[in-house]
Amino acid sequence: MSAERHIAIVGGGLGGLTLARVLHVHGIASTVYELDASPTARDQGGTLDLDAESGQRALLHAGLLEEFRLLSRPEGEELRVLGKDATVGLRIPPPEPGESDGRPEIDRRALRGLLLDSLPEGTVRWGHKVRSVAIGATGRPTLTLADGRTVEPDLLVGADGAWSRVRPLLSDADPVYSGLSMVDTVLHDVTTRHPAVAELVGQGSMFALADEKGLVAQRNGGDRIRVYGAAKVPEEWSRSGIVDPADPVATKKRLLDLFPDWDEGLRALIADCDGPIIPRPIHALPTGHRWDRAPGVTLLGDAAHLMSPFAGAGANLAMLDGAELGLALASHDDLETALNAYETPMFPRAEAAAALSAEHLTGFFGPDGPRVALDTFSAATAGGAAR
Repeated sequence: MSAERHIAIVGGGLGGLTLARVLHVHGIASTVYELDASPTARDQGGTLDLDAESGQRALLHAGLLEEFRLLSRPEGEELRVLGKDATVGLRIPPPEPGESDGRPEIDRRALRGLLLDSLPEGTVRWGHKVRSVAIGATGRPTLTLADGRTVEPDLLVGADGAWSRVRPLLSDADPVYSGLSMVDTVLHDVTTRHPAVAELVGQGSMFALADEKGLVAQRNGGDRIRVYGAAKVPEEWSRSGIVDPADPVATKKRLLDLFPDWDEGLRALIADCDGPIIPRPIHALPTGHRWDRAPGVTLLGDAAHLMSPFAGAGANLAMLDGAELGLALASHDDLETALNAYETPMFPRAEAAAALSAEHLTGFFGPDGPRVALDTFSAATAGGAAR
């Protein structure tokens, strides 16, 4: 593809940044329009396990795999599955030094920082909110920014997440509420301030599932533990005021009321949290979401195939999307040929992951959730993957 073409990427998440990096490796410039005012404008979330065939493969094409390995935490591959009484049903130990099951953990902020540092200065335009997108009179996609400026790229890539502004150019599909909502919070300095919680969670991830609810915890870098509480509740629950930033004590009490007879060590994940509590209703696009080819526009990551987090696939797929789109653009002079080469394998790959994600959500948070989780993780371990 000609390096002179203007490629606009809406969204500076992992997928959009991977695309920009792979294009840069091949001498193709791009511009990333990002709503955030700076790289540190908001929390980037918890930890990720990068799969060798998706996230790590993307980093290989981006020329960043060795740097990733230096930043990753193989000990984070430890996994524990607990009952609501805190009994351990399954423990997958961390790998021995120098060994790994192939999915080492890395904090999102560290991974995003790695990608950002690899891009030429000015590639990411911070604080650039996209107000609208359209197909202009010339037949090219047009971005209108919040300050009124317009941009007419040769290629517009929607990497702008669940509520993508680019997606309506290609599809009328909207994310649908899954029936499950989560809250997200953090415990800091856990070794000294929360030693019992640190011992309960271990070095990696912990799942406690029962009563169609769950408490999930992840050990992060910086001696932090990220906590997710999950329950099957109506969609309005997250907007009902149950989480009140002005009254964290009352918020914790209301959340703990969802887990009345759970072990106090597990309840401490919420009771002792010292970070903000953020509601996160879980939405998904229809499994198998796809679109007809439209000139000069495509999607990647959550904008293309939003799914629940219960297949561990979202970030991995977004990065693989970005890498494969970048490689297709570098390999084909004709833009539409490149987009067809990218979308054709992406659709079935995303459909399979979305189906697995939906299956896990239903199973983990169903009446027999603890057994389903044990069977799922045990089978994954026997097959050579921790998650």
